[in-house]
Amino acid sequence: MKRVLITFLIALILMLIGSYNALLMLPESPTPQLSNNYRIIFFHLPSAITSFIAFTTTLIFSIIYLTKNDIRYDIYAVTSAKAGIFLITSALISGSVWAKVAWNSYWNWDPRETAVLILWFVYAGYFALRSSIDDIEAKARNSAVLAIFGYATVPLSYLSSKIGFSLHPTTSELRIGINVGMTLTIMLLGFILMYIAYMFIESKAERMNFESTGGESFE
Repeated sequence: MKRVLITFLIALILMLIGSYNALLMLPESPTPQLSNNYRIIFFHLPSAITSFIAFTTTLIFSIIYLTKNDIRYDIYAVTSAKAGIFLITSALISGSVWAKVAWNSYWNWDPRETAVLILWFVYAGYFALRSSIDDIEAKARNSAVLAIFGYATVPLSYLSSKIGFSLHPTTSELRIGINVGMTLTIMLLGFILMYIAYMFIESKAERMNFESTGGESFE
């Protein structure tokens, strides 16, 4: 737990530093329409990227579960999915706020927005499926299969702005200064480390809960 605490504290420090720079130190955008509103990108982008990492982790542990039939990997998969759906929800909300400022509408049915919304529904369905099945092994097996096939929405979300016309800029189109880039990097590292700390804490709690309800010990 000591390493988890250290990871959490480093993540918290990075996020505090990044937030301070993003909200107070960086100048206003030279684009009058954006002004200070562009600062939401320092929370939107790390949320989106970290959610993709979380869903990729869910995919990996789902495959391992189906291979080894070890319930602990199902616990890791669902723990990561919890973080992922929280983060992608944050990205959707912050993205809608950005869209209102930049494009005068909270929702534009842009390919990226639409693809991410589909992703959200897939993983919401993942949790709905789990809550509808009582048998532990059937729950783990069916949700693992859904996580594997549903993962297609992650690369779809990333590539959606390249497939056709999109209001979202692609990675190659982004032009940011060094201070903005450093702040984004600090925030992204903070988000990723916070996700890692959460994974350790929540999966440990889930294992303890599983054991307390009659499941086999993981020791």
